[in-house]
Amino acid sequence: MKGKLYGVGVGPGDPELLTLKAARILREADVVAVPDKGSGEKTALNIVRAHVEGKPLLSCPTPMVRDKALLDGCYTEIADRICALLDEGKTVAFITLGDPTVYSTYLYVHKKVAARGYETALIPGVPSFCAVAARLGTSLCEGGERLLIVPGSYEGVDDCLNLPANYVFMKSGKSLPALRDKLAEHGLLEKAELVSNCGMEGERVCRDLKELGDGEGYFSVVLVKAGEES
Repeated sequence: MKGKLYGVGVGPGDPELLTLKAARILREADVVAVPDKGSGEKTALNIVRAHVEGKPLLSCPTPMVRDKALLDGCYTEIADRICALLDEGKTVAFITLGDPTVYSTYLYVHKKVAARGYETALIPGVPSFCAVAARLGTSLCEGGERLLIVPGSYEGVDDCLNLPANYVFMKSGKSLPALRDKLAEHGLLEKAELVSNCGMEGERVCRDLKELGDGEGYFSVVLVKAGEES
């Protein structure tokens, strides 16, 4: 009998935000697949270490580049290695930060494995923007407010900033200074707050983005309450 692949969302950083179901799947898995961005950073693995001690780990290199052909080759190679384990009847749990359905590179692997006819399942996790809103002590949306989730490091931010909505900007990274300037141009800077490394070591809360430096890390989320109801 072939094994099953689980894409397991492990939450934004705080190990206590790992769901009970995710913890169970990790304990029951034969192999844990771990994303490897090539930087030595093992954030997802650090979150779940207490649940995967002694288990075989499968390193899954996914470089942080935008070369689609290169990335597709990496995803195919990872899928090949996972399918080989599934053919042996092993259960594989692929850990991914936050939720596997929100800007997760894991989904590219998941689709490839599922397309080959293997059994797969997605285990939801706490998204980073939910943890950020909780850390800021505010809501993401109330009443009839809309919530718009935007990848801040990609082009096209301008076309959404005039929409009546609250905004979550993820994946901004080195583009944070440019995002700050765009928010200022649209009169939204005063309504913006940021949390970096939410629930992790080095967490920082910035309630005034005018004080924002240029060195914020990849794990930074900006929340803009632009659509607040009166």
